[in-house]
Amino acid sequence: MLLPMLKTHFHENGFLFSLLLILLCFPFAMAEKDFWRSSLVGMSDSSDPLKLTFNAPAKHWTDAIPIGNGRLGAMVWGGVDTEILQLNEDTLWTGTPANYTNPDAPQALREVRKLVDDGKYAEATEAAVKLSGKPSDVYQLLGDIKLEFEVSHQSYTPETYHRELDLNTATARVKYSVGDVEFTREHFASNPDQAIVTKIAASKPGSLSFIVSIDSKLHHSSHVVDGQSLIVLHGSCRGVRIPPKMELDDNPKGIQYSAVLSLQVSDGSGVVHDLDEKKLKVNGSDWAVLRLVASSSFKGPFTQPSLSGKDPSSESLATMKKLKNLSYSNLYARHLNDYQSLFQRVSLHLSKSSKNESSSTNSGGKEVRVASTAERVKSFQNDEDPSLVELLFQYSRYLLISCSRPGTQVANLQGIWNKNVEPAWDGAPHLNINLQMNYWPSLPCNLKECQEPLFDFTSFLSVNGRKTAKVNYEASGWVAHQVSDIWAKSSPDRGQAVWALWPMGGAWLCTHLWEHYTYTMDKNFLKNKAYPLMEGCASFLLDWLINGKDGYLETNPSTSPEHMFIAPDGKPASVSYSTTMDIAITKEVFSSIISAAEILGKSKDTFIDKVRKAQARLLPYKIAKDGSLMEWALDFEDREVHHRHVSHLFGLYPGHTITVQKTPNISEAANNTLHKRGEEGPGWSTAWKIALWARLHNSEHAYRMVKHLFDLVDPDHESDYEGGLYSNLFTAHPPFQIDANFGFSAAIAEMLVQSTINDLYLLPALPRHVWPYGCVKGLKARGGLTVNMCWTGGDLDEVGLWSSEQISLTTLHYRETTVAANLSSGKVYTFNKLLKCVRTYSLPK
Repeated sequence: MLLPMLKTHFHENGFLFSLLLILLCFPFAMAEKDFWRSSLVGMSDSSDPLKLTFNAPAKHWTDAIPIGNGRLGAMVWGGVDTEILQLNEDTLWTGTPANYTNPDAPQALREVRKLVDDGKYAEATEAAVKLSGKPSDVYQLLGDIKLEFEVSHQSYTPETYHRELDLNTATARVKYSVGDVEFTREHFASNPDQAIVTKIAASKPGSLSFIVSIDSKLHHSSHVVDGQSLIVLHGSCRGVRIPPKMELDDNPKGIQYSAVLSLQVSDGSGVVHDLDEKKLKVNGSDWAVLRLVASSSFKGPFTQPSLSGKDPSSESLATMKKLKNLSYSNLYARHLNDYQSLFQRVSLHLSKSSKNESSSTNSGGKEVRVASTAERVKSFQNDEDPSLVELLFQYSRYLLISCSRPGTQVANLQGIWNKNVEPAWDGAPHLNINLQMNYWPSLPCNLKECQEPLFDFTSFLSVNGRKTAKVNYEASGWVAHQVSDIWAKSSPDRGQAVWALWPMGGAWLCTHLWEHYTYTMDKNFLKNKAYPLMEGCASFLLDWLINGKDGYLETNPSTSPEHMFIAPDGKPASVSYSTTMDIAITKEVFSSIISAAEILGKSKDTFIDKVRKAQARLLPYKIAKDGSLMEWALDFEDREVHHRHVSHLFGLYPGHTITVQKTPNISEAANNTLHKRGEEGPGWSTAWKIALWARLHNSEHAYRMVKHLFDLVDPDHESDYEGGLYSNLFTAHPPFQIDANFGFSAAIAEMLVQSTINDLYLLPALPRHVWPYGCVKGLKARGGLTVNMCWTGGDLDEVGLWSSEQISLTTLHYRETTVAANLSSGKVYTFNKLLKCVRTYSLPK
């Protein structure tokens, strides 16, 4: 009886009714960020809504709003008379499974090694092209949903237009008025129901009329299903990557795909017509709901799509059938319950004052016009609004939830969002910084589940990588290089050695496996998932290392990603031996597997003994004559002093072999290196530098790089920029790359909390002059800890800690104060500014 009564007061498909339904259908659960209660009233949460706002429809793709459920994505343009939802599905790639070996590589390897040994670095660089392979395959797009409204919509009142992305609900909204009628649209991507859902409504009954269709740039056909208000799209990806600037052929043979779009209108008012068997027309409705589902014939990287046994059209129609009995309110409630269980784990509030004022109110408390997000970015260099930092931090978490979920593909160079048949850099995962940066926030920012696709991808890489290691390098274990794709490409890229010859991609990925353990303390994960992959990786590294000068083991050939040096003979080169990054990653992998072996009772294994002996023979870090950290084994001159990569600082971040506490001289060299490299660079370089400065506990320079990122990019002149933000807060290389979005949140977390399994450093790089007041809740630290804290006047005020899984013995560090804390699982501990425990209580169940 209750629901019919409520429907009398709230329209069944209305937003308020959706919220009520959530409260009725889903038991109330306290958000994880609220487990700890600060005594500082009003400081815990920001009063600014977590919304990206726009005062006009999108003119460029980077003005549109991204939504996603991990697998399906859409860019919402928010046009008035014509609306576009540009669609993506994460398994749509060119290509089929391939052979990633080169039987001629061993001979080429011997030639290159000899040239390096002879000091002929330029010649070695030229010869190393023989070790390169084929390019990766290319990420594709699904298509567009097009909504065409009546001509009268062109006469809308611009002042009434509002478009927003609400991060708290993962919902995109558009509203505007035509005369006395207000039109609203609401879009979300549901993970539990694997659908993109849109609701369109008019404030005046019978005022909604439009035409809907679906199209694609790929080979496709579409038709309306008679009498069912369904449009079905069938299509194919190419079986080979697209040669540059060539047109699509008519007979592609690759991954097959299908999308199904359903249309529902209000009972008793709306009428649906079939137009040309390809479009649906709605006349005189109060509201309409669209549901989009899609699937493909992809069944893993080792199965030919034509042999997968999957029928995308049947799968899409079956999924749509399941949605038939779910109302819009049900779908929205299920979406919110799923999304908020992840997003609401962490809150961040940064402020210049102790007063918790919203940026949308003036000093008199009156409502003022809310500036668009683009306007806020543009004014950041002057006002340094901390709430915009909060927004970009949480937007990063939103994007990761939206493009990487258990069972999906790994987040690629653009997450899942892509508008081109030939995207920049193929949209492919790049393993020399970009893919790894995509997952930097997953652990500290409390989204460990979102990292699962990375581990699945690493497992796939290890299968192909074992073949590549054996054939190309006559080595055991497994290897991966600089770029990959959905088929788990493990071989070198096509082209010059400066980017293509870099067999450390798999090793870097393996450091994420160990990090996952240090944050979660999940021994089953370590034993069953991480250790076998780490062992295979370490096995390759043991074989890849060869005897070098002065008794050291060396990597040869070796490059520092995408950077060149001037050889002693004055020639530019990229190939030498034992670059600092090679050795730093190897040290990290060896240290991690030795630690893992101790935990798993394998420390006396013969293999681990080999690792220990090799570890002792790795080159130490070296300081150049100018005081910076040497990037190569020899003190070569940089080809580009301000190069975008800072690969030789891997050991500082994300690695752990350079620390302020244990290696002060090397840390000082790292400091000099950052000064030498400068501040310019693409978005991902900026994000990396924030984290590096944070690890050096240099809050001033960390914040300088934060500020550096807030540069509004003009899409019409994006080549004039290095880094920056688009109006939808996508980060720019340019063009758009999503890695800096993720790197930013991880770097902000690093400014606030740093940790080892046994140590917790509080506010190590807080810029006290710009964020003197603040509170963060729900961050994760190594050792299985959840960290919450507030600060006032730039000084720590309170800390809340808990561990839900185990007893933790942790040393707390704040400035010069160090305190040992014994934390029992299942209890929340509050410490004051002197790090004295002042309160405990049990975790909510």
